[in-house]
Amino acid sequence: MRTSNAGIGTLNYNKEGYTDKQLIELYKLILKPRLIEEKMLILLRQGKISKWFSGIGQEAISVGVANSVNFDEYILPLHRNLGVFTSRNIPLHRLFSQWQGKKGGFTKGRDRSFHFGTQEFKIVGMISHLGPQMGVANGIALADLLKNEPKVTTVFSGDGGTSEGDFHEALNVAAVWSLPVLFCIENNGYGLSTPSSQQFKCENIADRGIGYGMESHIINGNNILEVHSKVSKIAQSVRENPRPVLLEFKTFRMRGHEEASGNKYVPTELLEKWAFLDPVTNYQNFLRKENILTEEMEILLKQEIVHEVNEHLTIAFAEDATFSTIEDELADVYNHVNYIETNHSNKTTNIRLVDAISNGLKQSMRRHDNMVIMGQDIADYGGVFKITEGFLDEFGEERIINTPICESSIIEAAFGLSVNGYKSVVELQFSDFVTSGFNPVINLLAKSYYRWNQNADTVLRMPCGADVGAGPFHSQTNEAWFTKTPGLKVVYPAFPYDAKGLLATSIEDTNPVLFFEHKALYRSIYQEVPDDYYTIPLGKASLVESGFDISIITYGAGVHWALKEVKEHQISADILDLRTLQPLDTESIYNSVKKTGRVLILQEDTLFGGIASDISALITENCFKYLDAPIKRVGSIETPIPFAKNLENLYLPKSKLYAEILNVLDY
Repeated sequence: MRTSNAGIGTLNYNKEGYTDKQLIELYKLILKPRLIEEKMLILLRQGKISKWFSGIGQEAISVGVANSVNFDEYILPLHRNLGVFTSRNIPLHRLFSQWQGKKGGFTKGRDRSFHFGTQEFKIVGMISHLGPQMGVANGIALADLLKNEPKVTTVFSGDGGTSEGDFHEALNVAAVWSLPVLFCIENNGYGLSTPSSQQFKCENIADRGIGYGMESHIINGNNILEVHSKVSKIAQSVRENPRPVLLEFKTFRMRGHEEASGNKYVPTELLEKWAFLDPVTNYQNFLRKENILTEEMEILLKQEIVHEVNEHLTIAFAEDATFSTIEDELADVYNHVNYIETNHSNKTTNIRLVDAISNGLKQSMRRHDNMVIMGQDIADYGGVFKITEGFLDEFGEERIINTPICESSIIEAAFGLSVNGYKSVVELQFSDFVTSGFNPVINLLAKSYYRWNQNADTVLRMPCGADVGAGPFHSQTNEAWFTKTPGLKVVYPAFPYDAKGLLATSIEDTNPVLFFEHKALYRSIYQEVPDDYYTIPLGKASLVESGFDISIITYGAGVHWALKEVKEHQISADILDLRTLQPLDTESIYNSVKKTGRVLILQEDTLFGGIASDISALITENCFKYLDAPIKRVGSIETPIPFAKNLENLYLPKSKLYAEILNVLDY
C-alpha cells in the first residue's frame, strides 16, 4: 500500500490535535538546528571546524521524525540530520567537541561529523558508505522482536543512497522478516551533484515499496506538522503491528553536499522555488498568523538558543587538543576479554571436525540465551554441510534464522543485533561469498569499537579451502584479507578439539571473529573431543610436534600436510599450529625459531601477500641472529583455484612440501 500527498509544493499546516504549547515546542526544536548550522558555517569559514554537511532546508524531517518516536527507541541518522541529535538532547558541547576532533566528543578524535553512535541517546551514527545503516536497523529491530518489546527502529537514507545494493537488500530482509523499521528516505533531488533523474527511473522512491510488498508513504518533508503527525501515527501502528514502512520525504538541500562542493549545478529557479518553501520560516509565519508565536516570544527563544550555543562552544573551545599514545590507541582496537580456559570432564567421544563444530555451536546456543544463528539454508535444511541439522527443532525459528541471499545485509543485521544486546553467528555458506558482504565486515564490524566503543559481538563462520574439487568460487582460503584489518579476530583450527573450544571462545568474545573451517577436514579428521562445553584462549598456538632441526609454522590443512611429511620421513621438527591468526602468538613462534634455527612457513593461500610473509618479516626482525638458514615460505601458486583434480594438485603446495623442507635442512 502506498499513500501520497497531493499538497507537496505548498505548506498547508494542520494544527488539529496540537496544543499551543506543543506547537511552540516544535518551533523551538526546528529552530535550534538552524541556528546551530548558521553558527557552524561561520566557524567553518574561520577554520575552527574542518568540514560541514548542511541540512538547511531539511530540518523538518529530522526534528519531526525524531520527536515522533520514543527516546528509548534506536534511531540511525545520516550527516544531514542535526535535528535528530538536538532532539535527543545531546549536550551541545559534546557535539561541538566531536566536530573539532576532541576527546569530549564521542569518538576521541578518531572520526568526524556524525560518524558516531551513542548508546546513552540510542543513536547509531553513519559510516561514509551510507547504505549499511539500513541493514543495521534491521538487526536492531530483530532484537526488539526477540525481546518481545513493542518498539520501532528508525533509519535515514538520502535518495542517492537508495541506488546502493544495501537499500534493496535491507528492504527485502525487513519485509520477509516483518521487522518494525521505518525507512526514512530524504529525497532532496540530488546525490551530491547527480540529479534524481540520473539515480532512478521510477517517479517516486515510495513506489519501490510495492516490489517488496511493503507499505509506503510520501510526506511533505518541509512541513513539520505533517511529518510529526503522520510519522507519530505510523510509528504507533508499527509498534502494535510489527512491519517495515518506507517513508519518502520530499524536500530539498539548499546548500552543497558539503560546503566545499557548493551548489552551482542547481538551477537558480529550483533554488528559488524551494527557498520559498523553507521549513523554518514557513512554520514561523504560520505560528505568527495563528497568534501562537509573538515577536517577543521569538526573540526570547532565539536568545535562549544562541546563549546555549555560545556557552557550549566556550566549553568545547577550552578543551585541550586531542592527545593519545600508541599504547592507548592500540588498546581501543578490541574490547578486551580475559580468556580463561574452561575445564571439562574426562569424558570424550571420537568425532569429526564437522561434528565438533556442530556440537560447539549447540552448546553455545544453550549457554547464551541472547544468541542467534543466521545463514542461508541453515534451518530446515541444516546448512549445506549439515552443521545446524536439528537445531531448528531445539531452538526454534526465532533463533535459527534462514536468510535471503544477501550477505551484506545479514552481516549488517548481525552488527545491529550486537548494538541491541544480542550475540550472533552468521554462516557464510562458503568463505568466498564474504566478498558480497565485505563492506560491513571491514567498515562496521572491524572499526566500531575503536570509533565509538561499540562492540560487534558476532562470529562469521567461514567454510573454506581447496582439495575438494570445488573450483575458483568455493575453494579460497582468504584469511589474509582479514588479518590485515585491525579490529577483526581470525581463527583457523586444524583439529576437532581445537575447533570446538575455539568456537566457544569466539562466541564468548564480544569482538568480531572470522572463524575459518576447512571443508576438506570436515569429515576426514577425527579426534577425541570432550563432551562438555569448554573454551580455548584465542592467540595461543599449539605445538603439535616437537623437534630440533626445523620449525614448520602453519595452520589449517597445512598442519596435516606437515605432519604427514615429518612422520613419513622421520624429520625432527617443531610443527607449530597457529590456530589463531589474529591475534598471533608471536611468543611461541620466536621460541620455536630460537630452538631450531631453521624455519619453513606453510600456508594454503597463494604465496604473495599471505600471512606467511608477515610472519617471515617478524622472525627476521626479532630472531635474525638465531637463524641458520634463510626463512622459506611455501604456498599455492599465483592463480585462481582450478576445478580439475590434477590442476588443483598442481595449484596446492603439499606436493612440493618435502622438497622445500629438505632445501631448508640442507642449506
